[in-house]
Amino acid sequence: MSNFIQSPCDEAVIRSRTAIAPCARSSGPWILAATILGSSLAFIDGTVVNVALPALQASLNATVVDVQWVVEAYSFTLSAFLLMGGALGDRYGRRRIFVIGVALFSFASAWCGASANIRQLVLARAIQGIGA
Repeated sequence: MSNFIQSPCDEAVIRSRTAIAPCARSSGPWILAATILGSSLAFIDGTVVNVALPALQASLNATVVDVQWVVEAYSFTLSAFLLMGGALGDRYGRRRIFVIGVALFSFASAWCGASANIRQLVLARAIQGIGA
C-alpha cells in the first residue's frame, strides 16, 4: 500500500518547495531597530504616565478613579487588541499594520497633550492602546 501524503520532512518535499526571497541584508538592522523602538515606545508610554498622575489629577480636577482610568484605558485596550493586531498583520502585511498603528498612536498622543478634561484624556489613552 502506498502513501499518497508525504511527510513534510521528506527530502523530496523539502527540495520541491519554492524558495522564498529573504529580506536584503541591509534592511535587517533597520527592521530590528523599528521593531525595538516601536515596542519600547509602547512600554514607556504605558509606565511613564504614572509619574504624571498627581499633576493630572490637580490640573484636570479629577478623582482618584478618573486617574486610574487614565492608566487602565491604555492597558486594557492594548491587551484587548494585541492579538487582533497580529492577525491583521498576517492578513494585510506587518509593515502596513505597524505604520497604521504608529500613526494612530501618534495621533492619540497629540490628543492626550491637547485634552481639555479627564474624559478626553481617558478616551485618547484608550486609542493609544489600540495603536500600540
